[in-house]
Amino acid sequence: MVVGLIITCEVGFWVLLAAGLAVRYLLKWRRTSVALLLCEPLLEVVLFVVTAVDLRNGATPSWGHGLAALYIGYTVAYGHHTIRRLDGHAAHRLAGAPKPVGPPRYGLARARHEGRLWLRTLLATAVACALLQGAIWYVDDGDTSSLRTFQWAALRTLGIHGTVALTYLIWPKRQPASAAVRRDEGA
Repeated sequence: MVVGLIITCEVGFWVLLAAGLAVRYLLKWRRTSVALLLCEPLLEVVLFVVTAVDLRNGATPSWGHGLAALYIGYTVAYGHHTIRRLDGHAAHRLAGAPKPVGPPRYGLARARHEGRLWLRTLLATAVACALLQGAIWYVDDGDTSSLRTFQWAALRTLGIHGTVALTYLIWPKRQPASAAVRRDEGA
């Protein structure tokens, strides 16, 4: 049941996002668009409540409950960022706004960008681990090994992402000489 709800929430996220952006840029209904986009967090609230009720009704903690916590953590940390990025692309494609600036590709600017993304992953991990720990305390006497496994998975993901982000700082990617020459010639 929980896994089906996670899939429904993910599909609902993209449907609400597409509807919100379509209403904003095609129909020019800004208030309706904001209302649709503000419904996005309700999906996570519903998922959280259903997961808690499922555990309360005696369900054995499973990988579905762990996945729900990871999903909620991810959407808390990356949901607004995703919406903002896609809003910029929709404004460009549908409303004639300038093309959104992509992430930096080289040097210290890229390292800072990767560091900010890692901080989002840190937030996602903190939220997911807190929810999982709350579920462990909530169940109290049952088998919570699957929930602990998901806590470790979240922490491993954080460590791997941190290592990757750190490599951009230690070994920054250099801009190709041909691109630098073209940029200087155009000035």
